[in-house]
Order: sequence, then structure tokens, then C-alpha cells
Amino acid sequence: MEYRRLGRSDLRVSVICLGTMTWGAQNTEADGHQQMDYALDHGVNFWDTAEMYSVPPRQETYGRTEEIIGSWMKSRGKRDQVILASKIAGPDQRFPFVRDGNLRFDRKNIQAAVDASLKRLQTDYIDLYQLHWPERSVNVFGRLLYTHEPDEIWTPLEETLDALAEVVKAGKVRQIGLSNETAWGAMSWLKLAEQGRGPRMVSIQNAYSLLNRMFEVGLAEVAIREQCGLLAFSPLGMGVLSGKYLDGQRPAGARLTLYTFFNRYLSECGQVATRAYVELARRYNLDPAQMALAWVNSRPFVTSNIIGATTLAQLKSNIASADIVLPPELIADIETLHRDHTIPCP
Repeated sequence: MEYRRLGRSDLRVSVICLGTMTWGAQNTEADGHQQMDYALDHGVNFWDTAEMYSVPPRQETYGRTEEIIGSWMKSRGKRDQVILASKIAGPDQRFPFVRDGNLRFDRKNIQAAVDASLKRLQTDYIDLYQLHWPERSVNVFGRLLYTHEPDEIWTPLEETLDALAEVVKAGKVRQIGLSNETAWGAMSWLKLAEQGRGPRMVSIQNAYSLLNRMFEVGLAEVAIREQCGLLAFSPLGMGVLSGKYLDGQRPAGARLTLYTFFNRYLSECGQVATRAYVELARRYNLDPAQMALAWVNSRPFVTSNIIGATTLAQLKSNIASADIVLPPELIADIETLHRDHTIPCP
């Protein structure tokens, strides 16, 4: 397993990060424990979760994933072997049950969210604490067009950074990071840190895959030059790049079979692009999912690749992608396909 430096911190994280958002919905507590055992035994020291998990988010399962991780921490006694990341939820009408629905990145919310996550995770500290999505309106989650909202009210970045500095100083959080952020946002946070206004963001967690390369447009340069690397989520486009949904297939128990509202990777353009990448992988005698993951692993601005699995077989295959080195001619073929399928699924 390869390990990479998390931003400018002294933490080194595995190139494969264990995603956890299905635990408590598609996966049981026992499943989650089995996945954590296997991942740690195979060199994956970096795990990512969030207060809003499991997904799809519901009041009944809010915080459940963190609780599953917490019960593992208590039973295994291996907290010092894991670099643990979590996130605070931002404003969203789906969460009236979280802190009375008034979700802001202000001092009150940040302190309450951190303390609640620590309790569920059964730990004294979180290694990486991330802002799950910006308070302001941005073009993420399937949106290409940015629509400016001049009258929108959101917590000043300076106030948020001050609040994050407090939880870091208290020893509750070691490092801070971004998620679903833009180039303007990332540079604004980094500028404040350079001015001595608070801790520096060490990472940015955004969607990135063969079906969605939006990160490359403006953020890839930021990630490299500012040492604020990408934690890539949905590297398989919700499993679509495995090819299992082609030709209208809907495997029993699969995420897009159970939850039809996760449909942005199933567009007509997305299916055409997926077929092309699946056929390319097979020409090189590679598993399509492993090829897609190995390609993400190879990108110079990626710190870690967040994989998610609902079965142990999927987990084993995903982790094994860390050992695959794609030949230059395959990389070139991917770029040729990319010119025909630039951003089929934003």
C-alpha cells in the first residue's frame, strides 16, 4: 500500500481510503466491522465518514455510521492505527432534525457537531474534520452552471476558521479540510490561513472519476501548488464504471437499484462513456472497476481515493487496485476517450 502526505501535515494516509456511508443503511454493523478489520489488515489506515451518514440520509439513521465506527473502536482498541476523517453537514432542507435545521458553519454548530461526532465515534479526537459542503450556493452535486445568489447570507469564512481553530486548539481535531468546494472557495480558505487567521486546509474532498473530471478544470492546479490534495469520492460513479448497470441491468441489492434518485451517472451520455471505458479495460484484460480506480490513484493531485463497498468481495477488489500500475498506452487511450466524453456526468 502506498502512503501519501496529507497536505502539509505530518500525517501519511493510504492511497485507498475506506468510505463508510452505506453502513447503517445497506450494510449492518457486523458488515462495517468486517470491512474495517479487512481494510486495516491490508494497509488501509485512512477512513472517511460524516455526521449525516448513512446515505440516503434519514432521521432514523443520522449518525449511525459514526456509531458503527465507534463500536469498532471500542471493541478493537486500535484507534492509534487509524487516521479518521469526518464532516459537519452544511445547510440543507433535508435535515430539519439536525441542530433544529439551522445548519451553519458558526462557532455554536461546529462545537456541537464535533462533540456529538466524538461521542458517536468513541474517540477523543478526529484526525481530519471537513466542511461537507459550502454554506453558499455552488455548482456541485451534478451542476455545471454556477448561479450567483447576491442576497445569500452565509457565515463569514473568517468566523468559521476561528471556530475551527478553537476545536483544533482544544485537541478535538488535528487537521481541517474542505469538501464539495470550488477553486474560489479553496483559495479563499488558504489565503486566510496564510494571513494567520487560522489553521490551513490540508485536503479537498470532491467527486472525481472517469465520468466526472470537473476537478481538473480549476482545482487540480490548486491541489498541487497549494499542497491541498484531492480526496476523490465516487471514483466509480456510484458503481456505474464497473459496468454492472449497462443495458438496463439493475442487480439485486445494488445502490442504484435500491435508490433510484442517485441517477446522474445513469444518463444516456454516461452510459455511452461507461461502455467505452468498460470495453477499453477488457481490451487490456483488466477489471473495469479496478482500471477506473487505478487511474484515479495515478493522478498527481490525488492524495487518497475513497472507495465504498457493500460486499467484502467488492472491498477486496477495490483495495487491490492500489497495486495496479496502468501502462502508458492505456493512459493515452483513456485520454483519447476523454476527448469524446469530456464530462458526461458532472
